[in-house]
Amino acid sequence: MRRVVVDMQNALFADAISTALKNFDSDFDVFQSEKPEKTTELCSYAQADILIMEVTGYKPWKLEKRMDIRNEVKTQHPNCKIVLVVDENTEQKLADRVRQAKKDGLIDNFIYGSVSATYLSAVIDAL
Repeated sequence: MRRVVVDMQNALFADAISTALKNFDSDFDVFQSEKPEKTTELCSYAQADILIMEVTGYKPWKLEKRMDIRNEVKTQHPNCKIVLVVDENTEQKLADRVRQAKKDGLIDNFIYGSVSATYLSAVIDAL
């Protein structure tokens, strides 16, 4: 069973991702973080294999804060895969920065908010 932690600004979006992952592959055990301050602790509790975090232009979902969480999680769980989700339509510059983080090897993958749930699930499954 692969354990996935989902940390999204929008609870509805988090529910949709959780449902999509569970429907795609029953091998996913999905945990939703209530707030970013609790994500690292939840990753430890769940022994997360994958952490999916939304990045926005607003605190506490800014890229810098997300990278802080990434660093904390990687310190405790070096094999945990980090995936960032960004809205490439409304946050074009931020999307460029997220893409650069992938190029720099700081994250394992990124997903644009406009992709289908099926595509998102397939990307997570391939990690």
